Amino acid sequence: MRNGDCLRYVALGDSQTEGMGDGDDLVGLRGFADRLAEQLTAVNPGLLYANLAVRGRVTSQVLAEQLGPALALRPDLATVVTGVNDLLRPRFDAAEVAGQLEEMFAALTAAGTRVVTATFPDVGRIAPLARPLRSRVVDLNTHIRAAAARHGVTVAETAREAVATDPRLWSPDRLHAGPLGHQRIAEALAHALRLPGSSDAWARPLPPLPAASGLRAAGAEVRWAAAFLGPWLGRRLRGRSSGDGRTAKRPQLLPLPLPPVGP
Repeated sequence: MRNGDCLRYVALGDSQTEGMGDGDDLVGLRGFADRLAEQLTAVNPGLLYANLAVRGRVTSQVLAEQLGPALALRPDLATVVTGVNDLLRPRFDAAEVAGQLEEMFAALTAAGTRVVTATFPDVGRIAPLARPLRSRVVDLNTHIRAAAARHGVTVAETAREAVATDPRLWSPDRLHAGPLGHQRIAEALAHALRLPGSSDAWARPLPPLPAASGLRAAGAEVRWAAAFLGPWLGRRLRGRSSGDGRTAKRPQLLPLPLPPVGP
């Protein structure tokens, strides 16, 4: 696939690729994959786009459930962004997760698909209560880079830019990017792919935020834990997932434009 020359784009992944945090289930989800598809359409008006992502999926499930259908769609371009749900599990093995990613990289590139993935930002800077996961993120990113290099997979290095942890890029649950965050991710992927019209503007910092008092910051953490962390832990204890009973939002290759959702 030459730069910008893409007629079939397929997105594989979990809730971030599905678009959670950018719209909702009532009005519809947009997300970075939809936004990237829109940028691709500006270059190739005949683009067909499928999104196989399902929220709550760990990498082994993405491999088992989405790789086969993705290959059957014969994409020119595929995004494979998954791993955060694995990071949050009590048992986590970065090499194992990266090995599952590498299976997808190998199969897709062997079929002639150009593949792009992304590294993950420091979750401890997004949600202070998640600081113990920092070493996991670093380890997984290292493995992702190595696996991508072995298969010629393009990597959008969102992990290396400070703006990636700016709270204004994240939704209130701090697990999913908000509309601005999804737009920045799409722009990072477009820049990594060297799409015509893309640039490194996605990495530019936002204006400084006023410093929050210690009491205010502590209160925000308590409210976040009650509203989001507690329900998430409850689902884990019950063996449930936010993706139970759900299927891909866009399982077939279809043309754009998509109906716009949000800014």
